[in-house]
Amino acid sequence: MDFSIRASTLEDCKDIARMILELAEYEKVLDQVKVTQKELEQDGTKEGHAKVGYALYFYTYSSWKGRALYMEDLYVMPEFRGKGIGKALMSKVAQLGLAAGCTQLNFAVLDWNKPSLDFYLSQGCFDVTADMGYHCMRCEGAALEQLAQGDT
Repeated sequence: MDFSIRASTLEDCKDIARMILELAEYEKVLDQVKVTQKELEQDGTKEGHAKVGYALYFYTYSSWKGRALYMEDLYVMPEFRGKGIGKALMSKVAQLGLAAGCTQLNFAVLDWNKPSLDFYLSQGCFDVTADMGYHCMRCEGAALEQLAQGDT
């Protein structure tokens, strides 16, 4: 199967919004999706084709290792899985990270998602929770507002 990896365009936002919903449904968290197509259009596109997957990432920083990448999503529509698209997307994210001086790529995967866990392990990734004892933490909603106000 022929495919290409490229930066998203404004016109891609409708398809990306749809795939975000598909991913959330697969991960059983559809009720948590709040981002809209309009927000995607405003927040991160650069300038036809069928869109069958996406990788959403951003740069971050490790106090021990320096520049890093965080991959929020790696998604390929179910009917296109197993064709090398996910690997190509993840490879492109890694290439971009290395070109920007990053020393690591971080991401989270649900503990019940064995196909994804197996895929990531096959790419040379490791489970920092098991190997290093870290837990992924989050603060959101009212707790985030209270924290910002110093009310904790």
